[in-house]
Amino acid sequence: MLGFYYDSSVCTGCRTCVVACKDKNDLPADVNFRRVTTFETGEYPNVRMYHLSLACNHCENPACVRACSSGALFVDDDGTVQFDNDLCIGCESCVKACPYGEPQIVPELNVMRKCNSCKPLRDAGMNPVCVDACPMRAIEFGDLDEIRARHEGESLVADLPCLPYSTTTAPSLLVHPKDAALEEDYKQTIL
Repeated sequence: MLGFYYDSSVCTGCRTCVVACKDKNDLPADVNFRRVTTFETGEYPNVRMYHLSLACNHCENPACVRACSSGALFVDDDGTVQFDNDLCIGCESCVKACPYGEPQIVPELNVMRKCNSCKPLRDAGMNPVCVDACPMRAIEFGDLDEIRARHEGESLVADLPCLPYSTTTAPSLLVHPKDAALEEDYKQTIL
């Protein structure tokens, strides 16, 4: 299973990943395939901050694919969620179905667009642009079992208080929390 790994412990929230993705995909001002959100947790005087960089999670059970009536969204042979803009009818069913808010309608084109995990780059043996653009190397993409093995000893989670439960769509996402205290905040919020 292919997916993204994100290390919150080193991310500075610089949004270079967002800009690189936007540039590579020639996106209009109001469309972003990757977004970085900043959150605060805790209570004064023990307030902590963390960043979360997300794009399409290429879920095992993608709600967007189930909702797509035209067949424009599909699970590719490599397990990633891909799309065919020629089949998109702009009905926005996928936009409404995705709990992560990833598919977005491009008004000028009246079609949906989303992160395709830079499939053309990956097919050429390269990384997704967000991975290579990150100056902190906080983002990785690849086989999730290999990523788990590489990061053995780290706490890796898929459930965060700011995201839907992973049981909803089984996202192909592993997050290394910023610190142990933040990991406890995650667990307390989820429980």
